[in-house]
Amino acid sequence: MRVIHTGQALVDVVVRIEELPERGGNSMASTRQHFAAGAVTILLAAARAGAHAVHAGAVGTGQNGDLIRAVLAADGVEVSSPPVEGMDTGICVVAVEATGERTFITTMEAERHVTADSLATSGPAPGDLVCVTGYSLFAPTRDPLLTFLESLDDGVTVVLDPGDAFATMPWEVRRRMLAVTDVWTSNSTEAWDLTGEGDVEAATAALAETLGAGAVVVVRDGPGGCWVRLDGVTTHVPGFPQEPVDTNGAGDAHTGVLVAERTLGTDWLEAARRANAAGAIQVTRWGPSSAPTRAEVDAFLAERQA
Repeated sequence: MRVIHTGQALVDVVVRIEELPERGGNSMASTRQHFAAGAVTILLAAARAGAHAVHAGAVGTGQNGDLIRAVLAADGVEVSSPPVEGMDTGICVVAVEATGERTFITTMEAERHVTADSLATSGPAPGDLVCVTGYSLFAPTRDPLLTFLESLDDGVTVVLDPGDAFATMPWEVRRRMLAVTDVWTSNSTEAWDLTGEGDVEAATAALAETLGAGAVVVVRDGPGGCWVRLDGVTTHVPGFPQEPVDTNGAGDAHTGVLVAERTLGTDWLEAARRANAAGAIQVTRWGPSSAPTRAEVDAFLAERQA
């Protein structure tokens, strides 16, 4: 069983500023850092949790693509698709204000050059979990992605992390995506946006109604933990509140550990508890790709059970 991610691996260019300037203005950054991010964050979290992880998305051939490949390889994550010749991987400029508020500007470059065939190089087999980000449902990745997902064997589990744009997408796009989704994992705002429910528990239950029989819904509630809808029952899995240093990547760390645990045979509620712990550790570290190892999650949980 493997974790396969179909989404965009990008390079985050993170700048720290006091506050965003007015339109047309200027703000001086105190620091600038580059991180391999996007799908990388989930893949690293999954690999460090002990899963066999594969990136099926496209990676460019310039310095950004080289960084993506090097970071993934360092944690044993495979890249199945061939490099996109003559084009580099894109970036996401992340402006982090003193308040912690983040603003994103993302380019679309080599990572958007996928086909159903290039995604299929990952060779999904029954038992594998195939992860999808809602940001892949924009053109030009939307059509090849949906074609690929609709061709998968019934034994492959499709995991959707919708992102904040999913609720605004055309109904036909949402319908096709939800029809192949076996697991929904999102934050509470994304759940509210799609269901119109203002309560996390109610939104979790409502989401299950939009999916097929047997689907699982996981909705993160920040430091409060997450809610899991399984077999018609909604369960709250408590979190581990921390004093945050950087929240960037915490949701991805949660998703990566959640799906990794499932490939290792962990039941959904225990997988969610371990994912909550991973997210709690992540927010105490700088950078989107600083997910904890399995041993670190074990130690974190053991400290809280003593």
